[in-house]
Amino acid sequence: MAEVTMYHNPRCSKSRQTLALLAEQGVEANVVEYLKTPPDAKTLDELLQKLGLEPRELMRTKEDEYAALGLAEVTDRAQLIQAMVEHPILIERPIVVKGSQARLGRPPEQVLDIL
Repeated sequence: MAEVTMYHNPRCSKSRQTLALLAEQGVEANVVEYLKTPPDAKTLDELLQKLGLEPRELMRTKEDEYAALGLAEVTDRAQLIQAMVEHPILIERPIVVKGSQARLGRPPEQVLDIL
């Protein structure tokens, strides 16, 4: 069975619900508190590919940093990814990864398709 990794923010209710759902399924995930240990640009690019999303689709556009950095005007993929690396609060959560697949836990039940 492939290892399960979850990019988690303990202050986020959806993230906590997703972690509880994994536990209910008997899944012990490798938990990455991404605010403390942000993914690098290569890892984020791989996550985006597994999720089938473009960078902006994984961004929390209502965060103050999004407006402060003028990211609404940015169209360059690498620049958007770098903004998430430097300001991980911009990354939508939780993200659950298993093998070559990933799901955003919004709602938490979405992660069940890859378990």
